[in-house]
Amino acid sequence: MIGLFDSGYGGLTVLKPILEKLPQYDYMYLGDNARAPYGIRTAETVQQYSQQATEYLFDKGCTLILTACNTVSALALRHLQQKYIRDKNVTDKKILGVIRPLVEYAAKNTKNKRISVVGTRGTVTSKAYEIELKHLDGDINVSPQACPLLVPLIEEHWHHKPEAKKILKKYLRPLKSANSDILILGCTHYPLMYKDFKRYMGKNTEVLHSGEIVADSLKEYLDRHPEIEKLITRGGKREYITTDCPESFKEFGNKELKLSIDTVKKEVIW
Repeated sequence: MIGLFDSGYGGLTVLKPILEKLPQYDYMYLGDNARAPYGIRTAETVQQYSQQATEYLFDKGCTLILTACNTVSALALRHLQQKYIRDKNVTDKKILGVIRPLVEYAAKNTKNKRISVVGTRGTVTSKAYEIELKHLDGDINVSPQACPLLVPLIEEHWHHKPEAKKILKKYLRPLKSANSDILILGCTHYPLMYKDFKRYMGKNTEVLHSGEIVADSLKEYLDRHPEIEKLITRGGKREYITTDCPESFKEFGNKELKLSIDTVKKEVIW
């Protein structure tokens, strides 16, 4: 089984294209809605929460875990990998993040070597995207922008409202002058406002479809690692877990992402 976790609804924007491209596998999605957002937490707290989510998913039979959250990928992925799979004898568990696929795509496709990144305060402060992009190409100029209010607005179903659009426009104002030809949505919640990002940034900036890119990367990873792929159970099973309100989770997933969720379980993972 493939496990995905996020602070709340955001990771569903990654899960949906994965289900479309790789429908044959069993999946478990965990949204830690009770403690969202992660982006305002310290690195130590994010690592603690992520460790609890990882242990839960491994205990439930997941072989491969995708941290479908940029904040977790930025602040906790290395911690998780070192804790759970650093032993070379561990061959039946893998943990992947969402930052590397986006960085590789952006570095390959930028034409003017100017890339903007939006994300939570935790992700932006970590400079994870800047470090990874500079590692691939030292000539790339990175313009980061923290957007701390967007995740709470999305979690509360406010992202369609004029107030949310005004806040987004204000966040993007400094990036308009950066002349970036690529904008990385460094938070898996943000694709739920994709059309607004695209409209405000204009036709000269490619706003990345992060979920699509991560899904393609996961497919390529499984193709390259048949020893992991063969361990993943098949049967088209989908399980949805939340740490808060199952009814709200189900409503959001079905209304916003058309996921056809039938049942959501509430679990305490700490």
